[in-house]
Amino acid sequence: MPPSVLSAVQIAVTLGLVAWMITGFTPLPGRWLRWKMFCRATFTIITLTGTTKDGRTEPVNVYDYLSPGSFILGPPQLQTILDHLTHSGRYDQIDGHGHVLSARGEQPVEVREGRVVL
Repeated sequence: MPPSVLSAVQIAVTLGLVAWMITGFTPLPGRWLRWKMFCRATFTIITLTGTTKDGRTEPVNVYDYLSPGSFILGPPQLQTILDHLTHSGRYDQIDGHGHVLSARGEQPVEVREGRVVL
């Protein structure tokens, strides 16, 4: 092959790979991190407020109740932590709002009276 043809093929292949990599890491509308490593994970980003027995309100950080190093929290795990906090008597009521990020895209999530509502 002549050197100019080889260079043109190398440039075309390189540009094709760069375009493929850019589209692979670019979110589609309603999608978050299309890369396969993230396709099975579910992340919850939420702001919670707990009401104590004496009527005071305070912010609740659910990540304080996960094992160290844990950061993947789906709605079922969030509900388990909320149940623990209300049944243990720490809070009478917990409310909040946020987003769930998963392979299905971004969805709003609310916590009303200690129940996770998608």
